[in-house]
Amino acid sequence: MFTADLVILTIRDGALCLLVVERGNEPFLGRFALPGGFLRGDESIEQTAARELSEETGVDAATLYLQQVGVYSRPDRDPRRPRVVTCAHLAIAPDLPLPSAGSDARTARWLPIAEVRTLADGLAFDHDEILRDALELARAELQFRTIATAFCPPEFTISDLREVYERVWGVELDRSNFHRKVTEAEGFVIATGRRRATVNGRPAALFRAGDAATLTPPMMRPRPAAS
Repeated sequence: MFTADLVILTIRDGALCLLVVERGNEPFLGRFALPGGFLRGDESIEQTAARELSEETGVDAATLYLQQVGVYSRPDRDPRRPRVVTCAHLAIAPDLPLPSAGSDARTARWLPIAEVRTLADGLAFDHDEILRDALELARAELQFRTIATAFCPPEFTISDLREVYERVWGVELDRSNFHRKVTEAEGFVIATGRRRATVNGRPAALFRAGDAATLTPPMMRPRPAAS
């Protein structure tokens, strides 16, 4: 049997959040899990992931970033069947709405990543492993690809973009240095000529995503401070 599981990330209220579902059936009744489902009929695994994404969030997969994380095939990963292979996908979108629970879930909600890590029993199945791999993929991709704009609305400020890097990487970045790197990276962002009021009353320039898929030069992740 084949399934597609989804690590759906967004930034809500200044925190990097994960979409989780509370399982309504055994196994792992009442535990949080990643949304996902079994491959149907003549679907490809990509089509299954896109369908599950639409069912869980109401968002068309064609409108957001969706990338394979990896294949997970440990024989005992799913107690329901002797062999269930899943292809995990990373999905990113800006400030997604409150989700609706699927047919086999009690509830669906956004949980801050920091809160997911404190769950007493962890996520169901092998979803903790999948989440770790997806987060590391997102962190690495931010260095070399322009996926940070996928967390942002169609128009955003450089501060909005910096918040993406800070939340995903878990670091604080120098504002002026970040602004310079972003605006000098070819095709990363494009100024719209419009501005947005800020809390300090000074309007901030608005940008939109450029056409580039890769970052030139790359935006390297800072090394953690020595303890």
